[in-house]
Amino acid sequence: MGTRGTARSWLRRGLRLAGGLLIGTGTALVELVCVAAAGLALLCVRTWPGRWPTAQRCVLRTVTAGARRLTEIERRRLARFLGHDIAADYDDPGARQYLAGRWSLGLLGGLVLLSVGVGAAYGSLLLWGWFIISDGEWLPVAASAIGGLFLLFLALQGIVGVATLEGQLARHHLGPSHQEALRRRIDELSTSRAGVVDAVHDERRRIERDLHDGVQQRLVALGMLLGRARRSQDPDKARALLVQAHEESRAALTDLREVAWRVYPTALDEAGLRAALEAVAERSPIPVRLEYGLAAEPEEAVRTVAYFVVAEAVTNAIKHSDAGRLTVALTRREAQADVEGETAVGGLLVRVTDDGKGGADPAGGGLLGLARRVAALDGRLWVVSPPGGPTTVSAELPCA
Repeated sequence: MGTRGTARSWLRRGLRLAGGLLIGTGTALVELVCVAAAGLALLCVRTWPGRWPTAQRCVLRTVTAGARRLTEIERRRLARFLGHDIAADYDDPGARQYLAGRWSLGLLGGLVLLSVGVGAAYGSLLLWGWFIISDGEWLPVAASAIGGLFLLFLALQGIVGVATLEGQLARHHLGPSHQEALRRRIDELSTSRAGVVDAVHDERRRIERDLHDGVQQRLVALGMLLGRARRSQDPDKARALLVQAHEESRAALTDLREVAWRVYPTALDEAGLRAALEAVAERSPIPVRLEYGLAAEPEEAVRTVAYFVVAEAVTNAIKHSDAGRLTVALTRREAQADVEGETAVGGLLVRVTDDGKGGADPAGGGLLGLARRVAALDGRLWVVSPPGGPTTVSAELPCA
Protein backbone atom coordinates (compact mmCIF):
# COMPACT_ATOMS: atom_id res chain seq x y z
CA MET A 1 0.00 0.00 0.00
CA GLY A 2 2.83 2.36 0.78
CA THR A 3 4.62 1.61 -2.51
CA ARG A 4 1.39 2.09 -4.43
CA GLY A 5 0.75 5.42 -2.70
CA THR A 6 4.29 6.57 -3.47
CA ALA A 7 3.87 5.65 -7.14
CA ARG A 8 0.61 7.59 -7.32
CA SER A 9 2.29 10.57 -5.65
CA TRP A 10 5.13 10.55 -8.18
CA LEU A 11 2.67 10.16 -11.05
CA ARG A 12 0.62 13.13 -9.85
CA ARG A 13 3.78 15.17 -9.43
CA GLY A 14 4.99 14.29 -12.91
CA LEU A 15 1.65 15.14 -14.50
CA ARG A 16 1.56 18.43 -12.60
CA LEU A 17 5.06 19.36 -13.80
CA ALA A 18 4.25 18.34 -17.37
CA GLY A 19 1.07 20.42 -17.29
CA GLY A 20 3.01 23.40 -15.98
CA LEU A 21 5.61 23.11 -18.72
CA LEU A 22 2.91 22.71 -21.37
CA ILE A 23 1.19 25.88 -20.22
CA GLY A 24 4.60 27.54 -20.01
CA THR A 25 5.25 26.68 -23.64
CA GLY A 26 2.07 28.50 -24.64
CA THR A 27 2.93 31.55 -22.55
CA ALA A 28 6.48 31.47 -23.95
CA LEU A 29 5.12 31.92 -27.49
CA VAL A 30 3.09 34.92 -26.31
CA GLU A 31 6.11 36.31 -24.46
CA LEU A 32 8.33 35.88 -27.52
CA VAL A 33 5.95 37.96 -29.61
CA CYS A 34 5.62 40.58 -26.86
CA VAL A 35 9.39 40.79 -26.30
CA ALA A 36 9.99 41.20 -30.03
CA ALA A 37 7.30 43.89 -30.34
CA ALA A 38 8.53 45.71 -27.22
CA GLY A 39 12.12 45.62 -28.44
CA LEU A 40 11.12 47.00 -31.84
CA ALA A 41 9.04 49.78 -30.26
CA LEU A 42 11.83 50.77 -27.87
CA LEU A 43 14.35 50.72 -30.69
CA CYS A 44 12.19 53.05 -32.76
CA VAL A 45 11.66 55.64 -30.02
CA ARG A 46 15.30 55.53 -28.86
CA THR A 47 16.48 56.38 -32.37
CA TRP A 48 15.48 60.01 -31.71
CA PRO A 49 16.36 60.52 -28.01
CA GLY A 50 16.16 64.29 -28.15
CA ARG A 51 12.87 64.53 -30.01
CA TRP A 52 10.71 61.84 -28.45
CA PRO A 53 11.15 61.82 -24.62
CA THR A 54 7.38 61.67 -24.11
CA ALA A 55 7.07 58.79 -26.56
CA GLN A 56 9.88 56.95 -24.80
CA ARG A 57 8.19 57.25 -21.43
CA CYS A 58 4.85 56.18 -22.90
CA VAL A 59 6.30 53.11 -24.62
CA LEU A 60 8.36 52.15 -21.58
CA ARG A 61 5.31 52.49 -19.35
CA THR A 62 3.26 50.30 -21.70
CA VAL A 63 6.02 47.70 -21.93
CA THR A 64 6.39 47.63 -18.14
CA ALA A 65 2.65 47.20 -17.59
CA GLY A 66 2.54 44.32 -20.04
CA ALA A 67 5.62 42.74 -18.50
CA ARG A 68 4.12 42.85 -15.01
CA ARG A 69 0.87 41.33 -16.28
CA LEU A 70 2.69 38.45 -17.96
CA THR A 71 4.96 38.02 -14.94
CA GLU A 72 1.94 37.67 -12.66
CA ILE A 73 0.62 34.91 -14.93
CA GLU A 74 3.99 33.18 -14.68
CA ARG A 75 4.06 33.56 -10.89
CA ARG A 76 0.69 31.82 -10.59
CA ARG A 77 1.82 29.07 -12.96
CA LEU A 78 5.04 28.52 -11.03
CA ALA A 79 3.19 28.31 -7.72
CA ARG A 80 0.32 26.13 -8.97
CA PHE A 81 2.19 23.58 -11.08
CA LEU A 82 5.92 23.75 -10.35
CA GLY A 83 5.91 24.39 -6.60
CA HIS A 84 7.88 27.67 -6.71
CA ASP A 85 6.45 30.48 -4.57
CA ILE A 86 7.83 33.79 -5.83
CA ALA A 87 7.20 36.97 -3.83
CA ALA A 88 5.14 39.69 -5.48
CA ASP A 89 7.39 42.58 -4.42
CA TYR A 90 9.67 42.48 -7.47
CA ASP A 91 10.63 45.65 -9.34
CA ASP A 92 9.80 46.67 -12.92
CA PRO A 93 13.30 46.08 -14.40
CA GLY A 94 13.29 42.61 -12.87
CA ALA A 95 9.99 41.78 -14.58
CA ARG A 96 11.28 42.97 -17.94
CA GLN A 97 14.55 41.06 -17.62
CA TYR A 98 12.71 37.92 -16.51
CA LEU A 99 10.44 37.88 -19.56
CA ALA A 100 13.36 38.65 -21.88
CA GLY A 101 15.00 35.37 -20.86
CA ARG A 102 12.03 33.24 -19.85
CA TRP A 103 10.57 32.61 -23.33
CA SER A 104 13.59 30.54 -24.39
CA LEU A 105 13.24 28.36 -21.29
CA GLY A 106 9.54 27.92 -22.03
CA LEU A 107 10.28 26.73 -25.56
CA LEU A 108 12.88 24.35 -24.13
CA GLY A 109 10.17 22.90 -21.91
CA GLY A 110 7.98 22.35 -24.97
CA LEU A 111 10.87 20.57 -26.73
CA VAL A 112 11.33 18.30 -23.70
CA LEU A 113 7.62 17.42 -23.70
CA LEU A 114 7.84 16.63 -27.42
CA SER A 115 10.78 14.34 -26.67
CA VAL A 116 8.64 12.56 -24.06
CA GLY A 117 6.01 11.89 -26.69
CA VAL A 118 8.54 10.66 -29.26
CA GLY A 119 10.30 8.44 -26.72
CA ALA A 120 7.02 6.96 -25.52
CA ALA A 121 5.93 6.27 -29.10
CA TYR A 122 9.14 4.46 -30.01
CA GLY A 123 9.38 2.72 -26.66
CA SER A 124 5.86 1.32 -27.08
CA LEU A 125 7.10 -0.72 -30.06
CA LEU A 126 8.10 -3.36 -27.51
CA LEU A 127 4.40 -3.90 -26.83
CA TRP A 128 2.82 -3.88 -30.27
CA GLY A 129 5.63 -3.78 -32.85
CA TRP A 130 6.04 -7.57 -32.89
CA PHE A 131 2.59 -8.04 -34.41
CA ILE A 132 3.28 -6.01 -37.56
CA ILE A 133 6.86 -6.85 -38.47
CA SER A 134 7.95 -9.48 -40.90
CA ASP A 135 10.60 -12.11 -40.41
CA GLY A 136 14.06 -10.64 -39.99
CA GLU A 137 12.90 -7.15 -38.97
CA TRP A 138 12.88 -7.68 -35.24
CA LEU A 139 16.39 -6.24 -34.72
CA PRO A 140 15.65 -2.67 -35.99
CA VAL A 141 12.35 -2.66 -34.11
CA ALA A 142 14.06 -3.69 -30.88
CA ALA A 143 16.79 -1.10 -31.38
CA SER A 144 14.20 1.62 -32.06
CA ALA A 145 12.23 0.61 -28.96
CA ILE A 146 15.30 0.62 -26.71
CA GLY A 147 16.38 3.99 -28.11
CA GLY A 148 12.87 5.34 -27.51
CA LEU A 149 12.90 4.17 -23.89
CA PHE A 150 16.29 5.80 -23.39
CA LEU A 151 14.99 9.04 -24.90
CA LEU A 152 11.90 8.80 -22.68
CA PHE A 153 14.09 8.40 -19.59
CA LEU A 154 16.20 11.43 -20.50
CA ALA A 155 13.13 13.51 -21.36
CA LEU A 156 11.47 12.70 -18.01
CA GLN A 157 14.62 13.83 -16.25
CA GLY A 158 14.53 16.91 -18.45
CA ILE A 159 11.05 17.79 -17.19
CA VAL A 160 12.37 17.99 -13.62
CA GLY A 161 15.44 19.88 -14.81
CA VAL A 162 13.50 22.50 -16.76
CA ALA A 163 11.08 22.94 -13.85
CA THR A 164 14.04 23.57 -11.54
CA LEU A 165 15.55 26.04 -14.00
CA GLU A 166 12.21 27.85 -14.17
CA GLY A 167 12.33 28.43 -10.42
CA GLN A 168 15.96 29.51 -10.45
CA LEU A 169 15.37 32.00 -13.26
CA ALA A 170 12.36 33.50 -11.49
CA ARG A 171 14.21 33.79 -8.20
CA HIS A 172 17.22 35.38 -9.91
CA HIS A 173 15.20 38.17 -11.54
CA LEU A 174 12.12 38.44 -9.28
CA GLY A 175 13.08 37.04 -5.92
CA PRO A 176 15.28 38.74 -3.34
CA SER A 177 19.01 38.06 -3.29
CA HIS A 178 20.49 35.73 -0.71
CA GLN A 179 21.57 38.67 1.45
CA GLU A 180 18.15 40.30 1.13
CA ALA A 181 16.41 37.04 2.05
CA LEU A 182 18.62 36.71 5.12
CA ARG A 183 17.91 40.31 6.09
CA ARG A 184 14.17 39.75 5.79
CA ARG A 185 14.41 36.58 7.82
CA ILE A 186 16.31 38.40 10.55
CA ASP A 187 13.64 41.11 10.58
CA GLU A 188 10.91 38.46 10.84
CA LEU A 189 12.68 36.73 13.73
CA SER A 190 13.23 40.03 15.53
CA THR A 191 9.57 40.95 15.10
CA SER A 192 8.33 37.55 16.25
CA ARG A 193 10.67 37.61 19.26
CA ALA A 194 9.40 41.03 20.28
CA GLY A 195 5.85 39.75 19.80
CA VAL A 196 6.52 36.75 22.04
CA VAL A 197 7.92 39.02 24.75
CA ASP A 198 4.82 41.23 24.53
CA ALA A 199 2.56 38.15 24.60
CA VAL A 200 4.31 36.87 27.75
CA HIS A 201 3.89 40.27 29.43
CA ASP A 202 0.22 40.38 28.44
CA GLU A 203 -0.27 36.87 29.82
CA ARG A 204 1.36 37.85 33.10
CA ARG A 205 -0.88 40.90 33.40
CA ARG A 206 -3.95 38.77 32.68
CA ILE A 207 -2.95 36.24 35.35
CA GLU A 208 -2.35 39.04 37.87
CA ARG A 209 -5.76 40.52 37.03
CA ASP A 210 -7.49 37.16 37.41
CA LEU A 211 -5.82 36.54 40.75
CA HIS A 212 -6.53 40.05 42.02
CA ASP A 213 -10.14 40.30 40.88
CA GLY A 214 -11.07 36.67 41.55
CA VAL A 215 -9.08 34.56 43.98
CA GLN A 216 -7.73 37.43 46.07
CA GLN A 217 -11.18 38.97 46.60
CA ARG A 218 -12.62 35.64 47.64
CA LEU A 219 -9.74 35.03 50.08
CA VAL A 220 -10.32 38.48 51.58
CA ALA A 221 -14.01 37.67 52.00
CA LEU A 222 -13.08 34.30 53.50
CA GLY A 223 -10.80 35.97 56.06
CA MET A 224 -13.51 38.46 57.00
CA LEU A 225 -16.09 35.70 57.50
CA LEU A 226 -13.72 33.68 59.67
CA GLY A 227 -12.87 36.79 61.69
CA ARG A 228 -16.55 37.59 62.29
CA ALA A 229 -17.23 33.97 63.27
CA ARG A 230 -14.32 34.03 65.69
CA ARG A 231 -15.51 37.23 67.36
CA SER A 232 -19.18 36.28 67.45
CA GLN A 233 -20.69 35.41 70.83
CA ASP A 234 -23.74 33.78 69.27
CA PRO A 235 -23.11 30.09 68.44
CA ASP A 236 -25.83 29.99 65.77
CA LYS A 237 -24.48 33.09 64.04
CA ALA A 238 -20.92 31.76 64.26
CA ARG A 239 -22.08 28.48 62.72
CA ALA A 240 -23.79 30.33 59.84
CA LEU A 241 -20.67 32.41 59.25
CA LEU A 242 -18.57 29.23 59.15
CA VAL A 243 -20.94 27.75 56.55
CA GLN A 244 -20.53 30.88 54.42
CA ALA A 245 -16.75 30.72 54.90
CA HIS A 246 -16.74 27.11 53.75
CA GLU A 247 -18.71 27.98 50.59
CA GLU A 248 -16.39 30.92 49.94
CA SER A 249 -13.34 28.64 50.26
CA ARG A 250 -14.82 26.24 47.71
CA ALA A 251 -15.49 29.12 45.32
CA ALA A 252 -11.92 30.40 45.81
CA LEU A 253 -10.56 26.93 45.07
CA THR A 254 -12.68 26.76 41.90
CA ASP A 255 -11.40 30.16 40.76
CA LEU A 256 -7.83 29.10 41.50
CA ARG A 257 -8.28 25.96 39.41
CA GLU A 258 -9.71 28.07 36.56
CA VAL A 259 -6.70 30.37 36.64
CA ALA A 260 -4.30 27.39 36.71
CA TRP A 261 -6.18 25.77 33.80
CA ARG A 262 -5.91 28.92 31.71
CA VAL A 263 -2.19 29.20 32.47
CA TYR A 264 -1.46 25.63 31.32
CA PRO A 265 -3.74 22.58 31.53
CA THR A 266 -2.13 19.47 32.99
CA ALA A 267 -4.31 17.33 30.70
CA LEU A 268 -2.28 18.58 27.74
CA ASP A 269 0.80 16.70 28.99
CA GLU A 270 -0.94 13.83 30.72
CA ALA A 271 -3.64 12.89 28.20
CA GLY A 272 -2.73 14.75 25.01
CA LEU A 273 -4.16 17.47 22.81
CA ARG A 274 -7.47 15.77 22.07
CA ALA A 275 -8.31 15.25 25.74
CA ALA A 276 -7.42 18.87 26.53
CA LEU A 277 -9.65 20.15 23.74
CA GLU A 278 -12.48 17.87 24.86
CA ALA A 279 -12.15 19.44 28.31
CA VAL A 280 -12.45 22.91 26.72
CA ALA A 281 -15.62 21.75 24.94
CA GLU A 282 -17.09 20.32 28.14
CA ARG A 283 -16.42 23.51 30.12
CA SER A 284 -18.01 25.73 27.47
CA PRO A 285 -21.58 26.92 28.11
CA ILE A 286 -22.06 26.92 24.30
CA PRO A 287 -22.24 23.53 22.54
CA VAL A 288 -18.90 22.76 20.89
CA ARG A 289 -18.42 20.12 18.19
CA LEU A 290 -14.86 18.83 18.00
CA GLU A 291 -13.60 17.42 14.69
CA TYR A 292 -10.20 15.92 15.49
CA GLY A 293 -8.52 14.67 12.34
CA LEU A 294 -4.98 14.03 13.63
CA ALA A 295 -3.63 10.50 13.59
CA ALA A 296 -0.55 11.29 15.68
CA GLU A 297 0.12 13.64 18.58
CA PRO A 298 1.92 16.86 17.52
CA GLU A 299 5.15 17.89 19.19
CA GLU A 300 4.93 19.80 22.45
CA ALA A 301 5.35 23.37 21.13
CA VAL A 302 2.80 22.86 18.34
CA ARG A 303 0.15 21.22 20.50
CA THR A 304 0.55 23.93 23.14
CA VAL A 305 -0.04 26.73 20.62
CA ALA A 306 -2.90 24.77 19.00
CA TYR A 307 -4.56 24.37 22.39
CA PHE A 308 -4.32 28.07 23.24
CA VAL A 309 -5.65 29.03 19.81
CA VAL A 310 -8.74 26.92 20.42
CA ALA A 311 -9.14 27.97 24.06
CA GLU A 312 -8.82 31.70 23.34
CA ALA A 313 -11.09 31.54 20.28
CA VAL A 314 -13.75 29.65 22.25
CA THR A 315 -13.46 32.11 25.14
CA ASN A 316 -13.85 35.10 22.79
CA ALA A 317 -16.87 33.50 21.15
CA ILE A 318 -18.50 32.90 24.54
CA LYS A 319 -17.89 36.50 25.66
CA HIS A 320 -18.58 38.50 22.51
CA SER A 321 -20.22 36.59 19.67
CA ASP A 322 -23.68 35.66 21.02
CA ALA A 323 -23.16 32.36 19.24
CA GLY A 324 -25.35 29.30 19.70
CA ARG A 325 -22.85 26.72 18.46
CA LEU A 326 -19.10 26.35 17.93
CA THR A 327 -17.13 24.02 15.68
CA VAL A 328 -13.47 23.19 16.32
CA ALA A 329 -11.65 21.35 13.52
CA LEU A 330 -8.05 20.12 13.47
CA THR A 331 -6.63 18.64 10.26
CA ARG A 332 -3.19 17.76 8.96
CA ARG A 333 -1.60 18.90 5.69
CA GLU A 334 0.86 16.24 4.69
CA ALA A 335 4.43 17.07 3.65
CA GLN A 336 5.12 17.18 -0.06
CA ALA A 337 8.34 17.10 -2.05
CA ASP A 338 9.02 20.03 -4.34
CA VAL A 339 10.58 19.84 -7.78
CA GLU A 340 14.08 20.21 -6.32
CA GLY A 341 13.65 17.10 -4.22
CA GLU A 342 13.39 18.90 -0.88
CA THR A 343 10.59 17.89 1.44
CA ALA A 344 8.30 20.65 2.63
CA VAL A 345 7.17 20.46 6.23
CA GLY A 346 3.53 19.55 6.69
CA GLY A 347 1.19 21.77 8.62
CA LEU A 348 -1.41 21.52 11.38
CA LEU A 349 -4.56 23.45 10.49
CA VAL A 350 -6.72 24.68 13.38
CA ARG A 351 -10.10 26.23 12.63
CA VAL A 352 -12.67 27.55 15.14
CA THR A 353 -16.02 28.67 13.71
CA ASP A 354 -19.03 30.15 15.49
CA ASP A 355 -22.49 31.16 14.24
CA GLY A 356 -22.49 34.48 16.13
CA LYS A 357 -22.91 38.08 15.09
CA GLY A 358 -19.41 38.52 13.65
CA GLY A 359 -17.40 41.72 13.68
CA ALA A 360 -14.43 40.31 15.62
CA ASP A 361 -11.38 42.58 15.70
CA PRO A 362 -8.15 40.74 14.77
CA ALA A 363 -6.19 43.51 16.51
CA GLY A 364 -7.96 42.85 19.82
CA GLY A 365 -5.93 41.82 22.82
CA GLY A 366 -6.76 38.11 22.78
CA LEU A 367 -6.44 37.52 19.05
CA LEU A 368 -3.32 39.68 18.83
CA GLY A 369 -1.69 37.56 21.52
CA LEU A 370 -2.64 34.42 19.60
CA ALA A 371 -1.14 35.85 16.42
CA ARG A 372 2.12 36.44 18.29
CA ARG A 373 2.13 32.89 19.66
CA VAL A 374 1.55 31.45 16.19
CA ALA A 375 4.17 33.71 14.58
CA ALA A 376 6.75 32.48 17.09
CA LEU A 377 6.47 29.04 15.40
CA ASP A 378 6.59 30.53 11.88
CA GLY A 379 2.87 29.91 11.54
CA ARG A 380 0.01 32.04 10.26
CA LEU A 381 -3.23 33.15 11.93
CA TRP A 382 -6.09 34.88 10.19
CA VAL A 383 -9.61 35.89 11.19
CA VAL A 384 -12.65 36.08 8.93
CA SER A 385 -15.53 37.80 10.72
CA PRO A 386 -17.94 39.76 8.52
CA PRO A 387 -20.77 41.69 10.20
CA GLY A 388 -23.58 39.25 10.85
CA GLY A 389 -21.20 36.31 11.07
CA PRO A 390 -20.04 33.67 11.01
CA THR A 391 -16.61 34.14 12.56
CA THR A 392 -13.75 31.79 11.68
CA VAL A 393 -10.39 31.87 13.44
CA SER A 394 -7.81 29.81 11.52
CA ALA A 395 -4.21 28.98 12.32
CA GLU A 396 -1.62 27.08 10.29
CA LEU A 397 1.26 25.69 12.34
CA PRO A 398 4.34 23.98 10.87
CA CYS A 399 4.38 20.40 12.06
CA ALA A 400 7.01 17.85 11.07
